[in-house]
Amino acid sequence: MKEIQELKFPEDLRYTEDHEWALSEGEGIKIGISDYAQDQLGDIVFVELPQKGDRFEKGGEFGTVESVKAVAELLIPISGEILTVNSTLDGSPELVNKDPYGDGWMVEIKPSESDELGTMMIRDTYVQFLKGKK
Repeated sequence: MKEIQELKFPEDLRYTEDHEWALSEGEGIKIGISDYAQDQLGDIVFVELPQKGDRFEKGGEFGTVESVKAVAELLIPISGEILTVNSTLDGSPELVNKDPYGDGWMVEIKPSESDELGTMMIRDTYVQFLKGKK
């Protein structure tokens, strides 16, 4: 596992204590897991994601990530309806390890609550949160 300073945390994303990230893009919000989460999990071998059109309340389980070490629940940081699912992960789950903020994104959601993104942590707050876990 890497040290926190070796991991990447883009400034334009918002983060949760459960290590999901969110990025507003037009009317949708793209969601994935942070570099810290993928590093802690190790080699990811399977990703289970919801279907387009599925609806979730903030904090609900929207899928799982399976690695050689463990299975982790994915918790949705924003209430709403799934617009798009990254089906590339079906055949290439390792993309979450290689590029968690790019090709390893998981879902895009149309938010039902406009203010939920603003309640998530900014980069610096998330990094301080991670340092407190050490």
